[in-house]
Amino acid sequence: MPNFFHLLSTFAETYPVFLKGMWMTLYVTAISLLIAIIIGLVFALLKISGIKLFEWIANLYIYVVRGTPLILQIFIFYFGLAELNISAFWSVALGLAFHNGAYIAEIFRGCIQSIDKGQMEAGRSLGMSKNLTMRRIILPQAFKRALPPLGNQFIIALKDSSLAAFIGFYELFNVATTLGANEFDSMTYLIIAGVYYLILVFIFTLLVSALEKKMAAGD
Repeated sequence: MPNFFHLLSTFAETYPVFLKGMWMTLYVTAISLLIAIIIGLVFALLKISGIKLFEWIANLYIYVVRGTPLILQIFIFYFGLAELNISAFWSVALGLAFHNGAYIAEIFRGCIQSIDKGQMEAGRSLGMSKNLTMRRIILPQAFKRALPPLGNQFIIALKDSSLAAFIGFYELFNVATTLGANEFDSMTYLIIAGVYYLILVFIFTLLVSALEKKMAAGD
């Protein structure tokens, strides 16, 4: 194990490189989560649509994602999209979005179905269509209930982005392993990378907590 002073000096010397890697980690995670939220909402609505074909499609998608490793999914996106000249960044972002979308779909589905059915009936009795009632009454309440599990999924996605290092994508874990190999001091750089991951998780946690409080205040 490296001593504290060695860790501190290495941390100070390498922060420009690690900050760039941290930014790329944060950027690809944020983009992938934005896409995953859209995918998740679409498949959640398909799963509760009551239409057998749509339910089957949603169930198949969720089963495939749950049944295969994330690293395999990233590799399939990377090598498959390489033929279309799509960058490693978008291969990673789409791979992560495809993966997290399934789990977010289940979060949304559970939260939508947890809303009292009387809410839908009340909206329909006021002359609103089913889709309008879903959009204006059900989804806002479901989103509030989904925030805690979504926050947890966001943190998981952030840490899972480290798998992008295996296709050579420049992010935190890639920075740590590259510097560690070059300097023959892997442990020091892995610990430093761990510190940066903890910082990012702390930021994500604060943002989700702030959003929860803001939405709670609106009640």
